[in-house]
Amino acid sequence: MTKNVLEYLEWDATELSDKIAVIDENKQYSYRELYNLSKIVGSGIAKEIKKNTPVMVFMEKGADTLCTFFGILYAGGFYTLLNPELPESRLNNIYDTLASDVVVTSRELKERAEGIFKTARILLIEELLQGKAEEDELKAILAESIDTEPLYINFTSGSTGIPKGIVVSQRSVIDFIEYFTDIFNITDRDILANQAPFDFDVSVKDIYGALKTGATLVIVPKRMFSSPVELIDYLCNHNITTMIWAVSALCLISTFHGLDYKTPKTVNKVLFSGEVMPKKHLKEWMNHLKEAQFVNLYGPTEITCNCTYHFVDRNREYSEAIPIGKAFPNEDVFLLDENNQKISDKDIIGEICVRGTALALGYYSAGEQNEKHFIQNPLNPYYPETIYLTGDLAKYNDDQELVFCGRKDFQIKYMGHRIEIEEIERAMSEINGVESCCVVFDEAKSKLKGFYIGAIDKKELSLRMKETLPVFMIPSALRQIEKMPLTKNGKIDRKLLKEMKGGSSL
Repeated sequence: MTKNVLEYLEWDATELSDKIAVIDENKQYSYRELYNLSKIVGSGIAKEIKKNTPVMVFMEKGADTLCTFFGILYAGGFYTLLNPELPESRLNNIYDTLASDVVVTSRELKERAEGIFKTARILLIEELLQGKAEEDELKAILAESIDTEPLYINFTSGSTGIPKGIVVSQRSVIDFIEYFTDIFNITDRDILANQAPFDFDVSVKDIYGALKTGATLVIVPKRMFSSPVELIDYLCNHNITTMIWAVSALCLISTFHGLDYKTPKTVNKVLFSGEVMPKKHLKEWMNHLKEAQFVNLYGPTEITCNCTYHFVDRNREYSEAIPIGKAFPNEDVFLLDENNQKISDKDIIGEICVRGTALALGYYSAGEQNEKHFIQNPLNPYYPETIYLTGDLAKYNDDQELVFCGRKDFQIKYMGHRIEIEEIERAMSEINGVESCCVVFDEAKSKLKGFYIGAIDKKELSLRMKETLPVFMIPSALRQIEKMPLTKNGKIDRKLLKEMKGGSSL
């Protein structure tokens, strides 16, 4: 039984030694090269850390970043990627939370790293790569590892304004990725296009999906997401077969009709997650990739990537929303009502809860948050069993598929009515002339604001929305914008939209 993801790398290096493992814009490594370099990096880091301690990685994503991740694991530590694009205040918050002694960075970022991580030891990846592998020491460290030890920490926004570090174990990733690659038939013949930043858990599916199967991982440079033509060319030139992408990234291409310029015909799998996929954008992708398989994935970072999936049926109407589907094997996904009673009947909305191996170990140095979200299963009073409260709402449809119904904190009380913001966005997005949209609630002014990309006039948009929504669900202010602001993880930045002027009232 696999107990450490490095066993995947060692198998690849033996059985697929000359196969290209990873490609970035500047270099590529075979599986044998990736394995050897990771051990060299690990030998250098092992001299600097104690077992099971976090190591910060302050680097742009690339092939050498993977060497760093795997090197940290060989050294007996676990990693967290600190994106250099983050503001200094957020980096400082993460640094304070981790209290880590070591940061790995590049020469290019060394001066900035020294200014932020003032008491940490700065290790340069360029120097680590020039070292020597200490085979016996690394074997001893790996032999002592167990599968419940941490693999990585990903930080997400916290309700208090301080980022929350989600600790995910080796076992959780192994358990998830083995089912994931099997269900979606990812093999050593696949070429995966990595869209997500390495501090976002969508990238975990790219990295470990490739490692588990011996597939090739192609890292797409971030700048290309501002240039759809260059992005499409990159996908075509690398013969990409698999895209595990955030919805907003896929919509960026379809919004600017990039597929009309050129279609990456080798793509046979498109798996999307992060937000609700607008049906018009999905249709555009499916019309261009007529043989490809499309999958809607759902799941928060706290349950290791995803907990449910739904294969999109090309012959199905989807008059409501595209379901988030059914649970992955070895994960129990269920709904609880406000009284912690299990919901089984259709059309009754409850909170999505998850139990199983896929659950994260919890939040790092955040006992209060752990007690709030990782709780004893209220359906089991007999022995300790943790479940995760997602804060997301869903219901069952006629086919007993889960249908996402928004966030608990997106459910607002407005003009005496309880409103799901996603319902407004869904109606808005289906109107001709709207390419992309987002609705936010300004609590201070008790005002619904709608932002959209598209050619339709805002007065006409308001009239069209009144055809399907009650008056109290129509945003009182609409604003046409050229581009949706995105968070570093590729999701729409609702906080920034909320701070923008909402356009003239209607």
